[in-house]
Amino acid sequence: MDVATPTATTFVNTTIVGDALPNLPWEDRPAGSGDVVWRYSGNPIIKRDAIPTSNSIFNSAVVPFKDGFAGVFRCDNKKREMNIYRGFSRDAIHWDLDHDPIDLTNDDPEVTGFVHRYDPRVCWIEDRYYVTWCNGYHGPTIGVAYTFDFETFYQLENAFLPYNRNGVLFPHKINDKYAMLSRPSDTGHTPFGDIFYSESPDMIHWGRHRFVMGTKPWTWQSTKIGAGPTPIETSEGWLLFYHGVLTSCNGFVYSFGAALLDLEQPWKVRYRTAPYLLSPQMLYECVGDVPNVVFPCAALVDAPSGRIAIYYGAADTVTGLAFGYIDEIIAFMKANSEV
Repeated sequence: MDVATPTATTFVNTTIVGDALPNLPWEDRPAGSGDVVWRYSGNPIIKRDAIPTSNSIFNSAVVPFKDGFAGVFRCDNKKREMNIYRGFSRDAIHWDLDHDPIDLTNDDPEVTGFVHRYDPRVCWIEDRYYVTWCNGYHGPTIGVAYTFDFETFYQLENAFLPYNRNGVLFPHKINDKYAMLSRPSDTGHTPFGDIFYSESPDMIHWGRHRFVMGTKPWTWQSTKIGAGPTPIETSEGWLLFYHGVLTSCNGFVYSFGAALLDLEQPWKVRYRTAPYLLSPQMLYECVGDVPNVVFPCAALVDAPSGRIAIYYGAADTVTGLAFGYIDEIIAFMKANSEV
């Protein structure tokens, strides 16, 4: 299909539900670029060796915290153990990461037993920060914990049976229930995968599962898809960034796009980008432990300006940052939608 680039007259006037974030990291679109999502010129913002024991740091989540930012980061160590680490930043670009993994608190060793923890997301809901991640428990499932202060992390029961990945919470209850997106999978690298919606009265018991969207044959999202950052509430719907994978003759290629979900019934997709928003094209995205990967896990939004900063893992090795305007992204989506 031909890709339509929105002009100023086609931009929607979107209301974003959220707070002002005047210290949002930002860099203007490069001169002459027509991209609706563009990379930070200083990428990667977190290199693979940012702490002494790390082999790679990627697929991580950040949120505003106090007068700066906090995050939960995937760090694979030099034994190649996958675990989650805490970090803080004043500007959301330069990060100080702990040298030891997060210590999760729960009285039941069946819950806290470590196999692996990776690909975290962080979401503020009501009065605390919830962390979800891919948790090793007889296969991959969705781990859930919460913290009030990024000092103590209380682990809850796993959300689902194995096998599942990419558990992404919505930032408030929908129809009086907590809500989560996930991607049922298998024990390996999963040559399939669609996005599903689930809800819970208490963040422990999950049900009322609904299909959201699946793959698109012979496109950048033909093999599997998975939810990325916390969905962003707008007057147009829930803005969801998600990764899509195609299987090339040389292996998986991870890109990312976006979809708009219905506000009251988020399993209903209103619009969805047919072209990707970002694909692996830079050296640090194409060369690394897993070549050809851009994998979004977090986004910061300044609601008044509509600016967004998207954090993504690159080549399963380092962390990158990209920017855009929500109005432009939604206009691009509407002009280039295939649901």
